[in-house]
Amino acid sequence: MDSQILVGISSCVLGEKVRFDSGHKASAFVNKELSPYLEFVSVCPEVGIGLPVPRPTIRLISDQERVALVETKDASKDYTDAMVDFAHHKVDELSQTNLCGYIVCAKSPSCGMERVKVYGNNHAEKTGVGLYTQVMLERMPWLPVEEDGRLNDPVLKENFITRIFCLYDFYQSMGDEPTRGKIIDFHSRYKLTLMAHHPDSYRELGRLVARIADYDIKEFVQHYRLGLMQAMAHRATRKNNTNVLMHLQGYFKRVLNKQQKAELRKVIDDYRVGLIPLLAPLTLIKHYLNSYPDGYLEQQKYFQPYPEELRLRYGL
Repeated sequence: MDSQILVGISSCVLGEKVRFDSGHKASAFVNKELSPYLEFVSVCPEVGIGLPVPRPTIRLISDQERVALVETKDASKDYTDAMVDFAHHKVDELSQTNLCGYIVCAKSPSCGMERVKVYGNNHAEKTGVGLYTQVMLERMPWLPVEEDGRLNDPVLKENFITRIFCLYDFYQSMGDEPTRGKIIDFHSRYKLTLMAHHPDSYRELGRLVARIADYDIKEFVQHYRLGLMQAMAHRATRKNNTNVLMHLQGYFKRVLNKQQKAELRKVIDDYRVGLIPLLAPLTLIKHYLNSYPDGYLEQQKYFQPYPEELRLRYGL
Protein backbone atom coordinates (compact mmCIF):
# COMPACT_ATOMS: atom_id res chain seq x y z
CA MET A 1 0.00 0.00 0.00
CA ASP A 2 1.55 3.32 -1.09
CA SER A 3 1.79 5.86 1.73
CA GLN A 4 2.70 8.72 -0.62
CA ILE A 5 0.19 10.54 -2.81
CA LEU A 6 1.44 9.50 -6.24
CA VAL A 7 0.64 11.80 -9.16
CA GLY A 8 1.91 11.32 -12.70
CA ILE A 9 3.20 14.37 -14.53
CA SER A 10 4.64 15.36 -17.88
CA SER A 11 8.37 15.74 -17.25
CA CYS A 12 8.53 19.19 -18.86
CA VAL A 13 5.87 20.52 -16.46
CA LEU A 14 8.06 19.37 -13.60
CA GLY A 15 10.87 21.48 -15.04
CA GLU A 16 12.90 18.81 -16.79
CA LYS A 17 14.52 19.99 -20.02
CA VAL A 18 13.06 17.34 -22.30
CA ARG A 19 11.12 19.36 -24.86
CA PHE A 20 11.96 19.35 -28.56
CA ASP A 21 14.02 22.54 -28.12
CA SER A 22 15.73 21.32 -24.91
CA GLY A 23 13.42 23.57 -22.91
CA HIS A 24 10.77 22.93 -20.27
CA LYS A 25 7.33 24.19 -19.18
CA ALA A 26 7.86 24.26 -15.43
CA SER A 27 4.70 25.08 -13.47
CA ALA A 28 5.22 27.29 -10.42
CA PHE A 29 2.03 25.95 -8.83
CA VAL A 30 3.21 22.37 -9.25
CA ASN A 31 6.79 22.89 -8.15
CA LYS A 32 6.24 25.34 -5.30
CA GLU A 33 2.77 24.69 -3.92
CA LEU A 34 1.97 21.05 -4.70
CA SER A 35 5.36 19.41 -4.34
CA PRO A 36 5.30 19.34 -0.50
CA TYR A 37 2.15 17.21 -0.59
CA LEU A 38 2.58 14.95 -3.62
CA GLU A 39 5.15 12.51 -4.96
CA PHE A 40 5.45 13.05 -8.70
CA VAL A 41 5.98 10.27 -11.20
CA SER A 42 7.73 11.99 -14.11
CA VAL A 43 7.05 10.74 -17.64
CA CYS A 44 8.04 12.15 -21.04
CA PRO A 45 6.45 9.85 -23.63
CA GLU A 46 8.53 11.28 -26.48
CA VAL A 47 11.78 10.55 -24.67
CA GLY A 48 10.21 7.26 -23.63
CA ILE A 49 9.95 6.08 -27.23
CA GLY A 50 13.57 6.95 -27.83
CA LEU A 51 13.40 10.43 -29.36
CA PRO A 52 16.42 12.62 -28.59
CA VAL A 53 16.65 16.03 -26.92
CA PRO A 54 16.61 18.28 -28.88
CA ARG A 55 14.56 16.69 -31.66
CA PRO A 56 12.44 17.55 -34.70
CA THR A 57 8.91 18.65 -33.84
CA ILE A 58 6.07 16.17 -34.17
CA ARG A 59 2.34 16.59 -34.72
CA LEU A 60 -0.90 14.71 -35.18
CA ILE A 61 -2.22 14.23 -38.70
CA SER A 62 -5.48 12.70 -39.80
CA ASP A 63 -6.49 10.75 -42.86
CA GLN A 64 -9.61 8.72 -43.45
CA GLU A 65 -8.24 5.74 -41.53
CA ARG A 66 -6.55 7.05 -38.38
CA VAL A 67 -4.83 9.84 -36.46
CA ALA A 68 -1.06 9.44 -36.71
CA LEU A 69 1.90 10.94 -34.87
CA VAL A 70 4.57 12.04 -37.34
CA GLU A 71 7.43 14.46 -37.75
CA THR A 72 6.24 17.91 -38.80
CA LYS A 73 8.63 18.23 -41.74
CA ASP A 74 8.75 14.56 -42.74
CA ALA A 75 5.47 12.70 -42.36
CA SER A 76 7.14 9.45 -43.44
CA LYS A 77 8.70 9.31 -39.97
CA ASP A 78 5.73 7.85 -38.14
CA TYR A 79 5.82 7.32 -34.36
CA THR A 80 2.21 6.28 -33.87
CA ASP A 81 2.72 2.60 -33.07
CA ALA A 82 5.73 3.29 -30.87
CA MET A 83 3.79 5.87 -28.86
CA VAL A 84 0.71 3.69 -28.43
CA ASP A 85 2.87 0.72 -27.38
CA PHE A 86 4.75 2.89 -24.89
CA ALA A 87 1.48 4.24 -23.51
CA HIS A 88 0.06 0.77 -22.89
CA HIS A 89 3.23 -0.42 -21.18
CA LYS A 90 3.41 2.71 -19.01
CA VAL A 91 -0.26 2.46 -18.05
CA ASP A 92 0.31 -1.21 -17.13
CA GLU A 93 3.14 -0.05 -14.87
CA LEU A 94 1.17 2.82 -13.33
CA SER A 95 -1.88 0.63 -12.71
CA GLN A 96 0.23 -1.42 -10.28
CA THR A 97 0.45 1.65 -8.04
CA ASN A 98 -2.21 3.71 -6.31
CA LEU A 99 -1.80 6.61 -8.73
CA CYS A 100 -4.10 9.43 -7.61
CA GLY A 101 -3.89 11.89 -10.51
CA TYR A 102 -1.98 13.06 -13.57
CA ILE A 103 -0.88 16.49 -14.79
CA VAL A 104 -0.24 16.62 -18.53
CA CYS A 105 1.28 19.22 -20.83
CA ALA A 106 -1.36 21.16 -22.78
CA LYS A 107 -1.41 21.12 -26.58
CA SER A 108 1.20 18.34 -26.79
CA PRO A 109 0.59 15.73 -29.54
CA SER A 110 1.62 13.07 -27.04
CA CYS A 111 0.31 14.48 -23.72
CA GLY A 112 -2.45 17.02 -24.44
CA MET A 113 -5.81 16.25 -22.85
CA GLU A 114 -8.02 18.24 -25.20
CA ARG A 115 -8.02 20.65 -28.15
CA VAL A 116 -4.75 19.32 -29.56
CA LYS A 117 -4.19 20.35 -33.17
CA VAL A 118 -4.84 17.63 -35.74
CA TYR A 119 -3.62 18.46 -39.25
CA GLY A 120 -5.28 17.37 -42.45
CA ASN A 121 -6.40 18.78 -45.80
CA ASN A 122 -4.07 21.77 -45.45
CA HIS A 123 -5.62 23.00 -42.20
CA ALA A 124 -5.62 22.13 -38.50
CA GLU A 125 -8.53 21.52 -36.17
CA LYS A 126 -8.25 21.60 -32.38
CA THR A 127 -10.07 18.32 -31.91
CA GLY A 128 -7.33 15.92 -30.84
CA VAL A 129 -6.03 14.25 -27.72
CA GLY A 130 -2.36 13.38 -27.26
CA LEU A 131 -1.81 9.71 -28.09
CA TYR A 132 -0.26 8.86 -24.71
CA THR A 133 -2.96 10.63 -22.73
CA GLN A 134 -5.70 9.11 -24.87
CA VAL A 135 -4.58 5.59 -23.93
CA MET A 136 -4.38 6.58 -20.27
CA LEU A 137 -7.88 8.10 -20.29
CA GLU A 138 -9.31 5.01 -21.96
CA ARG A 139 -7.67 2.54 -19.64
CA MET A 140 -7.88 4.51 -16.37
CA PRO A 141 -11.20 6.37 -16.71
CA TRP A 142 -11.41 7.01 -12.96
CA LEU A 143 -8.09 8.86 -12.81
CA PRO A 144 -8.15 12.66 -12.24
CA VAL A 145 -6.29 14.17 -15.22
CA GLU A 146 -5.70 17.87 -15.81
CA GLU A 147 -3.56 20.06 -18.08
CA ASP A 148 -0.91 22.37 -16.68
CA GLY A 149 -2.46 25.52 -18.17
CA ARG A 150 -5.93 24.80 -16.81
CA LEU A 151 -4.50 24.75 -13.29
CA ASN A 152 -4.33 28.55 -13.52
CA ASP A 153 -8.12 28.57 -13.23
CA PRO A 154 -8.97 28.58 -9.48
CA VAL A 155 -12.15 26.52 -9.92
CA LEU A 156 -10.51 23.86 -12.11
CA LYS A 157 -7.50 23.79 -9.80
CA GLU A 158 -9.62 23.30 -6.67
CA ASN A 159 -11.64 20.56 -8.31
CA PHE A 160 -8.56 18.68 -9.50
CA ILE A 161 -6.83 18.82 -6.12
CA THR A 162 -10.03 17.73 -4.40
CA ARG A 163 -10.23 14.70 -6.67
CA ILE A 164 -6.60 13.75 -6.01
CA PHE A 165 -7.04 13.82 -2.24
CA CYS A 166 -10.40 12.03 -2.49
CA LEU A 167 -8.91 9.16 -4.48
CA TYR A 168 -5.96 8.95 -2.11
CA ASP A 169 -8.35 8.81 0.85
CA PHE A 170 -10.28 6.06 -0.90
CA TYR A 171 -7.15 3.94 -1.41
CA GLN A 172 -5.99 4.53 2.15
CA SER A 173 -9.43 3.68 3.50
CA MET A 174 -9.61 0.41 1.58
CA GLY A 175 -6.09 -0.64 2.63
CA ASP A 176 -4.82 -4.00 1.45
CA GLU A 177 -8.17 -5.71 1.97
CA PRO A 178 -11.38 -3.82 1.09
CA THR A 179 -14.49 -4.68 3.10
CA ARG A 180 -18.12 -3.66 2.98
CA GLY A 181 -17.69 -1.80 6.25
CA LYS A 182 -14.79 0.23 4.86
CA ILE A 183 -16.83 1.20 1.80
CA ILE A 184 -19.82 2.26 3.90
CA ASP A 185 -17.65 4.31 6.26
CA PHE A 186 -15.88 6.03 3.36
CA HIS A 187 -19.13 6.83 1.58
CA SER A 188 -20.60 8.25 4.77
CA ARG A 189 -17.67 10.68 5.07
CA TYR A 190 -18.18 11.92 1.51
CA LYS A 191 -21.94 12.40 1.47
CA LEU A 192 -21.82 16.20 1.73
CA THR A 193 -18.94 16.39 -0.76
CA LEU A 194 -20.92 14.38 -3.30
CA MET A 195 -23.99 16.55 -2.72
CA ALA A 196 -21.88 19.60 -3.58
CA HIS A 197 -20.31 18.08 -6.68
CA HIS A 198 -23.19 16.17 -8.28
CA PRO A 199 -26.48 15.51 -6.46
CA ASP A 200 -27.62 12.89 -9.00
CA SER A 201 -24.44 10.88 -8.48
CA TYR A 202 -24.82 11.29 -4.72
CA ARG A 203 -28.18 9.55 -4.96
CA GLU A 204 -26.94 6.90 -7.42
CA LEU A 205 -23.93 6.02 -5.30
CA GLY A 206 -26.12 5.87 -2.22
CA ARG A 207 -28.35 3.31 -3.94
CA LEU A 208 -25.27 1.41 -5.08
CA VAL A 209 -23.83 1.22 -1.56
CA ALA A 210 -27.20 0.04 -0.27
CA ARG A 211 -26.85 -2.97 -2.60
CA ILE A 212 -23.24 -3.74 -1.71
CA ALA A 213 -24.15 -7.21 -0.43
CA ASP A 214 -25.14 -8.19 -3.98
CA TYR A 215 -21.57 -7.72 -5.30
CA ASP A 216 -18.21 -9.39 -5.07
CA ILE A 217 -16.23 -6.89 -2.99
CA LYS A 218 -13.36 -6.46 -5.47
CA GLU A 219 -15.80 -5.91 -8.32
CA PHE A 220 -17.73 -3.44 -6.18
CA VAL A 221 -14.60 -1.43 -5.32
CA GLN A 222 -13.83 -0.90 -9.00
CA HIS A 223 -17.43 -0.02 -9.79
CA TYR A 224 -17.70 2.40 -6.86
CA ARG A 225 -14.33 4.01 -7.61
CA LEU A 226 -15.39 4.83 -11.16
CA GLY A 227 -18.74 6.27 -10.06
CA LEU A 228 -17.10 8.24 -7.26
CA MET A 229 -14.47 9.86 -9.46
CA GLN A 230 -16.92 10.59 -12.27
CA ALA A 231 -19.10 12.37 -9.71
CA MET A 232 -16.16 14.33 -8.33
CA ALA A 233 -15.17 15.43 -11.84
CA HIS A 234 -18.27 17.67 -11.77
CA ARG A 235 -17.22 20.98 -10.29
CA ALA A 236 -18.98 21.98 -7.09
CA THR A 237 -21.26 24.89 -7.98
CA ARG A 238 -22.31 27.85 -5.84
CA LYS A 239 -25.89 26.54 -6.00
CA ASN A 240 -24.93 23.06 -4.82
CA ASN A 241 -22.63 24.41 -2.12
CA THR A 242 -25.45 26.64 -0.90
CA ASN A 243 -27.75 23.61 -0.66
CA VAL A 244 -25.12 21.79 1.40
CA LEU A 245 -24.68 24.81 3.67
CA MET A 246 -28.43 25.00 4.22
CA HIS A 247 -28.42 21.27 4.95
CA LEU A 248 -25.70 21.87 7.54
CA GLN A 249 -27.68 24.76 8.98
CA GLY A 250 -30.42 22.32 9.89
CA TYR A 251 -28.16 20.44 12.28
CA PHE A 252 -27.89 23.51 14.51
CA LYS A 253 -31.51 24.67 14.61
CA ARG A 254 -32.06 23.31 18.15
CA VAL A 255 -28.82 24.62 19.67
CA LEU A 256 -28.27 28.10 18.20
CA ASN A 257 -29.98 31.15 19.62
CA LYS A 258 -31.97 33.59 17.51
CA GLN A 259 -29.02 35.89 16.87
CA GLN A 260 -26.71 33.01 15.88
CA LYS A 261 -29.29 31.59 13.50
CA ALA A 262 -29.71 34.97 11.84
CA GLU A 263 -25.95 35.36 11.51
CA LEU A 264 -25.61 31.94 9.89
CA ARG A 265 -28.50 32.60 7.50
CA LYS A 266 -26.93 35.88 6.44
CA VAL A 267 -23.48 34.39 5.84
CA ILE A 268 -24.96 31.58 3.76
CA ASP A 269 -27.03 34.05 1.74
CA ASP A 270 -24.03 36.34 1.21
CA TYR A 271 -22.17 33.33 -0.19
CA ARG A 272 -25.16 32.39 -2.35
CA VAL A 273 -25.18 35.77 -4.09
CA GLY A 274 -21.40 35.88 -4.48
CA LEU A 275 -20.47 38.49 -1.87
CA ILE A 276 -18.11 36.23 0.09
CA PRO A 277 -16.13 33.03 -0.60
CA LEU A 278 -17.14 29.56 0.54
CA LEU A 279 -14.52 29.72 3.27
CA ALA A 280 -16.59 32.27 5.23
CA PRO A 281 -19.72 30.18 5.93
CA LEU A 282 -17.60 27.06 6.43
CA THR A 283 -15.50 28.83 9.05
CA LEU A 284 -18.61 29.92 10.94
CA ILE A 285 -20.15 26.45 10.76
CA LYS A 286 -16.93 24.86 12.02
CA HIS A 287 -16.98 27.36 14.88
CA TYR A 288 -20.49 26.23 15.83
CA LEU A 289 -19.50 22.60 15.36
CA ASN A 290 -16.68 23.09 17.83
CA SER A 291 -19.18 24.46 20.35
CA TYR A 292 -21.89 21.90 19.57
CA PRO A 293 -20.15 18.66 18.47
CA ASP A 294 -21.85 16.27 16.07
CA GLY A 295 -20.14 12.99 15.26
CA TYR A 296 -21.57 12.70 11.76
CA LEU A 297 -20.61 16.23 10.75
CA GLU A 298 -17.16 16.03 12.30
CA GLN A 299 -16.21 13.18 9.98
CA GLN A 300 -17.34 14.93 6.79
CA LYS A 301 -14.47 15.56 4.33
CA TYR A 302 -16.46 18.46 2.90
CA PHE A 303 -14.99 20.70 5.60
CA GLN A 304 -11.38 19.92 4.69
CA PRO A 305 -10.98 17.96 1.44
CA TYR A 306 -7.25 18.78 1.25
CA PRO A 307 -4.65 20.55 3.44
CA GLU A 308 -5.82 24.04 4.41
CA GLU A 309 -2.35 25.39 3.61
CA LEU A 310 -3.11 25.07 -0.11
CA ARG A 311 -5.58 27.97 0.33
CA LEU A 312 -7.77 26.86 -2.57
CA ARG A 313 -11.16 27.96 -1.22
CA TYR A 314 -10.30 31.63 -0.83
CA GLY A 315 -11.64 32.55 -4.27
CA LEU A 316 -14.58 30.14 -4.56
